[in-house]
Amino acid sequence: MSILKAFAKAISYRIADEWHGASDFPEDAILLREILEKLLSDNPEECEKLIGTGIIEEDYFEPLS
Repeated sequence: MSILKAFAKAISYRIADEWHGASDFPEDAILLREILEKLLSDNPEECEKLIGTGIIEEDYFEPLS
């Protein structure tokens, strides 16, 4: 898996999990996650814009020391 695809997956999980309706509509949260992951994977330049923001840290995949 490429690093951008890994970021797309992580971003989609974060957004879907933090969506205010996630606990009331878990099936919709899964659908949201799947759609976001596909959209971000298909548009790597847009995915890159989110890396290093409050949505996902630039060092998200770096090992903790």
